[in-house]
Amino acid sequence: MSDKKASNQMWGGRFASGPAAIMEAINASISFDRKLYAQDIRGSIAHSEMLAQTGIISAADQEKIAHGLNTILTEIEAGTFEFSTRLEDIHMNVEARLAELIGPAAGRLHTARSRNDQVAVDLRLWVKDECFRVAEALKGLIAAFLERAEEHAATVMPGFTHMQAAQPVTFGHHCMAYVEMFSRDLSRVRDAIERMDESPLGAAALAGTSFPIDRHQTAKALGLREPMRNSLDSVSDRDFALEFLAIAAICATHLSRLAEEIIIWSTPQFGFVRLSDSFSTGSSIMPQKKNPDAAELVRGKTGRVTGHLVGLLIVMKGMPLTYGKDMQEDKESVFDAAETLDLMLAAMTGMVRDMTVNTAAMKRAAGAGYSTATDLADWLVRTLGLPFREAHHVTGRAVALAEEKKVRLDRLLLEDLQSIHPGITADVFSVLAVQNSVKSRTSFGGTAPSEVRKQVRYWKKRLAKA
Repeated sequence: MSDKKASNQMWGGRFASGPAAIMEAINASISFDRKLYAQDIRGSIAHSEMLAQTGIISAADQEKIAHGLNTILTEIEAGTFEFSTRLEDIHMNVEARLAELIGPAAGRLHTARSRNDQVAVDLRLWVKDECFRVAEALKGLIAAFLERAEEHAATVMPGFTHMQAAQPVTFGHHCMAYVEMFSRDLSRVRDAIERMDESPLGAAALAGTSFPIDRHQTAKALGLREPMRNSLDSVSDRDFALEFLAIAAICATHLSRLAEEIIIWSTPQFGFVRLSDSFSTGSSIMPQKKNPDAAELVRGKTGRVTGHLVGLLIVMKGMPLTYGKDMQEDKESVFDAAETLDLMLAAMTGMVRDMTVNTAAMKRAAGAGYSTATDLADWLVRTLGLPFREAHHVTGRAVALAEEKKVRLDRLLLEDLQSIHPGITADVFSVLAVQNSVKSRTSFGGTAPSEVRKQVRYWKKRLAKA
């Protein structure tokens, strides 16, 4: 069968000739929706089984259809299947090949369905499968952070606000912040799976069908919880794709924030971490350079993922019910965002596992910038009973004096501190040391090593059950 003849037959008797080249180019989606081949064949087999079970087609025809579809699956996976742009999309390509393989019985497969519900179920199944892949990747990244957090529960480093040294924290505590962030991403993925776990198959073009189909049977066969309850919504809904892109964009943003920190930490000026050669590159002209290119690419690709979310939101915002060809624009954005996010997660997991932590550099930096000033203020409140605002003022004067003398707070003499407030005693130096500062932050979720280890134990248990 020629491509032109097949195209006309697929469109039916309404069209006397094939589409013009430009129309063919703008209309065809096979260059990207071929990714849906496994889901398309899976949906077609489930649909044919239901048609036979309900007596709409014969068991003999169903057997031929299933055998033909499995043959096509084998051909595609072996790379021998010939895709045609004249046949527009994955659905028509599969159906045309099915007709070549089994003859007239192939024409019965499309009974009681439309390409509208067919593509809706294909993409939904693909996105659901991708959500499971993302969930596993996130679990791997979280596990990597838990390992580093446990290893560095007591490794002090500066904590920052406004990128200025604020209070000392531990690197383990910093790692646990990302455990929390990526765990929320994981929960969003699982929530999305729950919402998308419905089948649009059987809604047909938009109004359902007069054939006595069993949509519950096809939903179950496809591993979906139940059929969608409104045929109009079934074919027009792309919330699941938007939600996946939103999850991907939020997760990519978290990855980008982490990448930015790794880029900063790996500079000679910070020297907090050193990336392995596996995730770095050199310079074509400067032999001393070791560039954090993997982290920079993660940071850069975040814009790409977020752009896909915005793009599909704009496509959908003007769409009346039910289906319009505009919705063909949903797939490339979803496919590329998924592929990009998978790569970003893999790269970041590798970086976190492989990077070397410079504990000495972190400790030096933790004591700089008068990072224990809040500890001094807290001591004044706790020991001398000063109102916090007065303690804040006294501490500010102490910081100014230390700055004038070009020393750290804990290097000021007792008489220097007493010149600011006579009630200060030598006991104050017990809180001005960085290690003592982090040990004292024992509030729930605080940076104290004991609290970090407690949170690591909690998340390890949760991850084991995930």
